[in-house]
Amino acid sequence: MINYNKRLPAIEVITKGILLTTCLLVYLKEKLFNTLIAKINRENGCTYIHLHRNHKTIESMKKFLLIGALATASLTQAQTTNWALDKSHSGVKFTVKHLVISEVEGSFKVFNGSIASATPDFNNAKVDFSVDVNSINTDEPKRDAHLKGDDFFNAEKFPEMKFSSTSFKKVKGNAYVMEGNLTIRDITKKVRFAVVYGGTIKDPWGNTKAGFKASGKINRKEFGLKWNNLTEAGGAVVGDEVKMLINVEFAQAKAS
Repeated sequence: MINYNKRLPAIEVITKGILLTTCLLVYLKEKLFNTLIAKINRENGCTYIHLHRNHKTIESMKKFLLIGALATASLTQAQTTNWALDKSHSGVKFTVKHLVISEVEGSFKVFNGSIASATPDFNNAKVDFSVDVNSINTDEPKRDAHLKGDDFFNAEKFPEMKFSSTSFKKVKGNAYVMEGNLTIRDITKKVRFAVVYGGTIKDPWGNTKAGFKASGKINRKEFGLKWNNLTEAGGAVVGDEVKMLINVEFAQAKAS
């Protein structure tokens, strides 16, 4: 209780200043939920300040915060745009050194992917991608069969490669860097892709499309693809480094 015995013109200003300061300090100390209500009373020429807990206000504030959190979550969800892979206009290819002197090209024919983005330029988008290992094609059936075996992918036991992004950052212009977790066989490692955003456009049928080109490389042995042999000169028959080139087109999901 604060007692002011003199009636001065400035008393109300001082009183209100003390009142506001006291309430602010208590508000911070009580971590928002233990709200205090202040009242000013005058008796016998004196001014009194009374502070007491208001449990109804506490409950109201809890409800307000809950509603605010739900509204924020709903707004975020509403702003996120989903994109589905247009498989007929996409491709997943790779190259690897052969006998040190040349490169062998290959591709995967079956794959799928999605993007979730809260911004039109895809900055901070979430990307998920999967590849059917059994769809590998190097234009040589015997080599493909070997790649599907346990010396390499073991497609029978591990039929799918998976990638899930952890970041998708705009560097400059249409250049981006994508990082994430790549799983081959039963091994998951962090990988990095350089991405070029080709732009967004509407096709003749009214579908909104976005195009990307991603390139990166991995060491196949780090993912358990360890088979190799040596040439007479001591060089590896199959190189360790695998370069990946992924051209993809995504279609924006239409509002239901």
